[in-house]
Amino acid sequence: MTRIIIFVAAFFGLIFAFVRLVQPRFVFFPARYIDGFWDSDPKSFEFTDHYFFAEDSTKLHGWFIAKSEAPATILFMHGNAGNLSFRADLLKRYLQHLDANIFIFDYRGYGRSEGTPTEKGIYQDARAAYAYLTGELQQKPEQIILLGRSLGGAVAVDLAQSAEAAGLILDSTFSSGTDMARRVFGIIPVWWFMSIRLNSAAKIQNVRMPMLFVHGERDDVVPIELGRKLFELAPQPKQFVGIPGAGHNDIWTVGGERYYGAMQAFIDACLDGSEEISE
Repeated sequence: MTRIIIFVAAFFGLIFAFVRLVQPRFVFFPARYIDGFWDSDPKSFEFTDHYFFAEDSTKLHGWFIAKSEAPATILFMHGNAGNLSFRADLLKRYLQHLDANIFIFDYRGYGRSEGTPTEKGIYQDARAAYAYLTGELQQKPEQIILLGRSLGGAVAVDLAQSAEAAGLILDSTFSSGTDMARRVFGIIPVWWFMSIRLNSAAKIQNVRMPMLFVHGERDDVVPIELGRKLFELAPQPKQFVGIPGAGHNDIWTVGGERYYGAMQAFIDACLDGSEEISE
């Protein structure tokens, strides 16, 4: 009996050590500069490079893309793969369809940003980006829209707990890393040993600003059920917009007017101070 207990303890100890060691590789897929589309011809927009520092002195990089006389500025937190240059096509479409400037930045370990990505670190990076946007770039909090896509939704929710902004858009995001692990690994209880939680479900009640959720109804990366779960936990005012036929990585092409129209209407309502955005 003692041998069985020792064997079981050793087995779970090995699983614990393995999961803790490899989980960042299952969560973060950064591409460092020069990988990406930094010199794609043409990007169809002009940007300025900006460098700033996180609380722990990690040097970070971002693009500020100005749109003439735009009344709002989007602080964009991207997903877990690539770097900001991989979003060139999406940024171009945002500029075409949304009346807003855009500030997009790379988390530590991505693109030109220094360091190695961790859950704690990417939250710090978002706070640093917000501080730079409202400080050096002189954007007013009441004109800022926080936008988090996929993993960036967890970053945006964490930031929205403490940052002042006009509104929060969550695009194709999930309730928690634990819920995602259950979807990926099924009955294998990997989530027991995870240290990376990305637990938006536990934080969303602390957000005190209007929220818009958009999600592809055919998303096979982040199931729409996890987006709806987070939506149900969120306080009012809020709105959920499902995009028929859209998956995870084509929502901005398949979504068309429903996708961009919902975002622009939400931005307009936030800037007007309207509460009429609930479902």
